[in-house]
Amino acid sequence: MYKNLAAAFAAACLFSLSPSTSAQPLKAGFVYVTPITEAGWTRQHEEGRKAVDKALGASVKTTFVENVPEGADAERVIRDLAREGHTIIFTPSFGYMEPTLKVAQEFPDVKFESITGYKTAPNVAVANARYYEGRYLAGVAAGRMTQSNLAGFVAGFPIPEVLQGINAFTLGMRSVNPRAQVKVVWLNTWFDPTKERDAAMALFNQNVDVIAFHTGSTAVMAAAQERGKMAVAYHSDMRKVAPDAQIIAVTHEWGAYYTARIKAVQQGQWQTGNVWGGVKEGMVRVGDFGPKVPKAVQAEVLAKQKDVASGKLHPFAGPISDNDGKLVVPAGQALSDAQILSMNYLVAGVQGKVIK
Repeated sequence: MYKNLAAAFAAACLFSLSPSTSAQPLKAGFVYVTPITEAGWTRQHEEGRKAVDKALGASVKTTFVENVPEGADAERVIRDLAREGHTIIFTPSFGYMEPTLKVAQEFPDVKFESITGYKTAPNVAVANARYYEGRYLAGVAAGRMTQSNLAGFVAGFPIPEVLQGINAFTLGMRSVNPRAQVKVVWLNTWFDPTKERDAAMALFNQNVDVIAFHTGSTAVMAAAQERGKMAVAYHSDMRKVAPDAQIIAVTHEWGAYYTARIKAVQQGQWQTGNVWGGVKEGMVRVGDFGPKVPKAVQAEVLAKQKDVASGKLHPFAGPISDNDGKLVVPAGQALSDAQILSMNYLVAGVQGKVIK
């Protein structure tokens, strides 16, 4: 599905970023699943939109609608943007995929970008980031820092992307600390700061001393700061919220991709397709270390990040067993993209089940 990714992403980013001479600015719309907060998933996409404005200037007019629930509301908002003359519409949430496809059928001349979706159409492209690469690297840092050998993970829904993150984080921890375990709490929501905080506090009460999460707010980070524990920031650098608790951040960057895709529309060169970019493409990175992390650990993690970028290190290289003891990746092999994208299990070392 993601064959020739590097070539596709490179081609997308080769378009000139100089402003268009068109008298009418191209209208680009963005739909956000949560409010725009100081940090988190939506914040990273908002930073991507701002990067478009900076790069393309008067040749583009961007707009956004925030806090749009997945489902019927999303379909209505996406359709409204299309009716209002937006030439390209970005819908960065997994649950926006079907509404995006439905509206796209009604507006064949509008281009749609389904971020984290997987279904394409002639006027719908999909893109995502290999967050699991950053998760693995964060796991290395967590494995070095934990004293209890027990980490927590506050998770939204058991979709493959989240399972990839939990598993990669666990494998990263156990690559440097074989005794490490990761305890998972499922929330069945992407954004509920109260639930996120409560789950974090419950995990800290169970001897967890470092925590990661796949939800939409900074509540887990704030809980770690309050309890004097350690935490892995996700989406954004969250040291403002958790200056002492943060050990590392896994961030994703959308500005270059969004700019390239809008420029492609301006130049009449937009095409549907799949992009799945990671550390190598600059779409995922780790860093923003907190004060507790020794320089040696920082250096180790950054060296491994270079190894991921070069292909020397694959987070899902075998042997890997699931947490029921079944071998899923033999020694000497690594998961293919198709296998990663359809992941439906938790690896050895994870305390938890994939809820159905």
